[in-house]
Amino acid sequence: MGSEETKDPFKGVDWKAVGGDMQKDPGAKPVIKKRLPKKIRQIPECYFLPRRSLPSAIAFYGSCIAGGIGAGMLLEIWIKKKVKEDGGVIWEFDK
Repeated sequence: MGSEETKDPFKGVDWKAVGGDMQKDPGAKPVIKKRLPKKIRQIPECYFLPRRSLPSAIAFYGSCIAGGIGAGMLLEIWIKKKVKEDGGVIWEFDK
């Protein structure tokens, strides 16, 4: 019946060299390109916000959040007081 193995035409192909100089000239040695390191740009610190220590940051941002929550609570109390003074009606479309 013959051999059971199918012949693979791409069995020994070097896929890294396909489309390059190795395909045009199989006798040529592969050229290894060295990449030169790019210069790392020095970015001045003035472009960034100043960093705080962790306890200082927690205190500062925590007080901002607490102030926002307190202002929201005062606003809610003021709205409830105004609604109670007006008789419980928030919007009147008749006027």
